[in-house]
Amino acid sequence: MHPNDPRLRTFVDVDAASDFPIQNLPYGVFSMPEQPELRVGVAIGSQILDLAVLESAGLIRCDEVRGVFAKPSLNAFMALGPKVWSQTRGRISELLRHDNPELRDNADLRMRALVPRNRAQMHMPIRVAGFTDFYSSKEHATNVGTMFRDKANPLLPNWLHIPIGYNGRASTVVVSGTPIRRPRGQLKPPTAELPNFGPCKRLDFELEIGVVIGQGSAMGEMLTERQAEEMIFGFTLLNDWSARDIQQWEYVPLGPFQAKAFGTSISPWVVTREALEPFRVHGPAQDPKPLPYLRQTQPNNYDIRLEVDLRTEKMAKSARICRTNFKYMYWSSVQQLVHHASSGCAMNVGDLLGSGTISGPEKAEHGSMLELSWNGTTPLEIDGGERRSFLEDGDSLRIRGWCQGDGYRVGFGEVEGSIVAVE
Repeated sequence: MHPNDPRLRTFVDVDAASDFPIQNLPYGVFSMPEQPELRVGVAIGSQILDLAVLESAGLIRCDEVRGVFAKPSLNAFMALGPKVWSQTRGRISELLRHDNPELRDNADLRMRALVPRNRAQMHMPIRVAGFTDFYSSKEHATNVGTMFRDKANPLLPNWLHIPIGYNGRASTVVVSGTPIRRPRGQLKPPTAELPNFGPCKRLDFELEIGVVIGQGSAMGEMLTERQAEEMIFGFTLLNDWSARDIQQWEYVPLGPFQAKAFGTSISPWVVTREALEPFRVHGPAQDPKPLPYLRQTQPNNYDIRLEVDLRTEKMAKSARICRTNFKYMYWSSVQQLVHHASSGCAMNVGDLLGSGTISGPEKAEHGSMLELSWNGTTPLEIDGGERRSFLEDGDSLRIRGWCQGDGYRVGFGEVEGSIVAVE
């Protein structure tokens, strides 16, 4: 059976609502209190399958992967290429099947290889080589253009022709659960004659999907649609924290800089491209037709349901503030990667691409506080009578995402971050 087959069952106890059934098998990097060395594992139900243990026991049966799972990132494994990725995932799926005794009936090995997820500490899954953030939701770009530019012509003339993006900072990409300190920067309110320096007053989130690049490309070379697709190892949840007031002052004429450099959070699990294959969908119709190098011959979007929860310091539990879907994205991840390399830019193993804020057509589908509060003019009403235009100190934001299959879901877990006050 193919690892994506809905009929597959595992001997591991997996709740029907789990993000991590046998059809998923996402990769992450973890450690345990009694074993602090970082290593690679796969999520299955409420457990983590320690791939370093399996490989040392000779159960992976692939010479190329020798030693790559006893490392603090997925980069060495990703560098082996799509054929090894697929073979390895197939073998892991085989070992976890309910009717395979190799791991199921080896009590000692099973005890060492399967560890409780709630006892593990999760770490950055990849060593980020470079981070590029895109601006690829037509709904989001239209909302922002309407607020700040021209209601009649909210999109800039190039937006429908080119996947817009900027190079961010790999140094401040952090794993879920890492606190985010409120940034400082130059601020210039509309009524002020001169800027001042101080803490951001309009701190925001951006609901995104992160694209993990698992293969490099040579400087000077372009990519085809097929080549770009095969370079994508998998996907994560991503929160591109944004300082809107710093951004408003600095972004003309060269775009975001310090307003985006202080923190980007990703989920600890990387869901493979292969696991998402059953959930491919066509994106929105592109009009005008893209230039030939950006045209697609297949569906390259994914039906990923996304939710955002906010919890303030006064709230006992979080409240849902957004529900949207990755399928709305105008420019696909493949098109973003093709365009990124089109000038001859070399791509590296471990590069991370942010999809850009994911917003849908309805207000409840807006993927940022900027849109949800319409730049603070209509503050968001939250459970308990609190209101928010932007994020305050002590606020915690959590993003979840999953694809719904026939009797199972392929999920991403979550990415969470809490705002810490400036010292």
